[in-house]
Amino acid sequence: MAFAVWAVTWAVRYITADHMMRASLRQAVRVRRGWKRLAQMAGLSVTDKMPTALAALTTDANKTPKPRVLTPALKVKPDEFGIVARANCLPKVSLEEFQRAAPYLADAWRCTRVSVLPDGPGQVIIRGVRVDPLLTSTKHAPTGVAPDDLATWHLGVDEYAQPVTVALSNVPGVTVAGLPGYGKTSLINKFICDCAPAPQIQFAVADGKVSAAYEGDYADLMHRLFAFVGDDLEEANALFKRLVKLRRDRSANIQKVLGVKNMWHVGPSENWPLIVLIIDEAHTYFRDHKGNDPTTKKLAALAAENARLVEDLVKKGRSVGVLVILATQKSTGDAIPTFIRDVCPVGLSFAQKTAEASVAALGEDIRNWPDANPVNLQDPAYVGVASMAVQGRPGFTRIRTPHVDDACAAKITNATAHLTYDPQVLLDHYAGAYLETGIELDNDNGVHPDAA
Repeated sequence: MAFAVWAVTWAVRYITADHMMRASLRQAVRVRRGWKRLAQMAGLSVTDKMPTALAALTTDANKTPKPRVLTPALKVKPDEFGIVARANCLPKVSLEEFQRAAPYLADAWRCTRVSVLPDGPGQVIIRGVRVDPLLTSTKHAPTGVAPDDLATWHLGVDEYAQPVTVALSNVPGVTVAGLPGYGKTSLINKFICDCAPAPQIQFAVADGKVSAAYEGDYADLMHRLFAFVGDDLEEANALFKRLVKLRRDRSANIQKVLGVKNMWHVGPSENWPLIVLIIDEAHTYFRDHKGNDPTTKKLAALAAENARLVEDLVKKGRSVGVLVILATQKSTGDAIPTFIRDVCPVGLSFAQKTAEASVAALGEDIRNWPDANPVNLQDPAYVGVASMAVQGRPGFTRIRTPHVDDACAAKITNATAHLTYDPQVLLDHYAGAYLETGIELDNDNGVHPDAA
């Protein structure tokens, strides 16, 4: 009866699965069926010469009980890209032996690659991918529900189809580099769409690719931005000054309003949201203009001041809830000043043309990890794939970032437009009128009528 129920359940699951999942289900059956033979061939077994109590009782006195060959127990779970197996370690069959046997397991299981990582004391987790996740483009449909953890940025999946996240708590800045058309803006758009249902985050964008919002990649997201500027340096300068003033006002009032010196001790809230400033094509605003004519001198002065203002936000805005995301094609010192770039602890890079550009984006250590170097991502198949140093992992990891359809982005941001507030208005109200009157903010227009 139990076997019949299991067989029906498996058959229903197989029939209702898509093509990729069916292949993984068949693969999981092959892995389970051939595991004991493969484990012995790959050196993942151990001989136990100590007889069991039953063997000692049933064996003739003049004979030696036959030694047992032990293999690690294996539990296999299929998914879209392959299988995830968990195994227990044995004496002389530990994590190191499993990692040494990974290439043999990949060949036997018909996987593109296999990784072995610790999974607690005496346990390992084996990830085998049949289809390379880096070469499989994926789409992301925002749910319209606020994320449970506002301090976590879900980037995508790594080369073993495992989710990759970045902790944004106490992070002052993020740099995103890469050749045009390889996924920088798409990555940022996904972040905005995922966080749009959360009023605890407010967005401002400076897009150096366009002159007006309706021309660029952020046109569908405009309703969820409290500020936007194009490639005009004066307008960008005004926005940066406005945000620096907000940063100073927050620093002066954070203890009165939140009761702490660091916003991350209590987390972002509707009254004190995390401010995310996105500077796309950052080199537009910081480039050093050469020339002696009045126009060029004016542009050079604006660029220098823009760098100084953004430096203020990156170096002093972390504790009051300001995060700066800078995207550019080549994050060398002329595109993002080093006094800004080197303060940003999180850096990603999509495809790069030269090794020098990869070093500028990810640091000198990328030279020691040639497989993850962004210069290897120039193939069109790697559009949407980035390299980065992931927190808690050695070296560098390649990540496949999903694409968000423009129609989905517009739908989400239009539905959440009512959650957009100017953080300066919120601060002025809660640091002033609220402390004196205790009146809650009116959600309809951003300011209580009496306070207005």
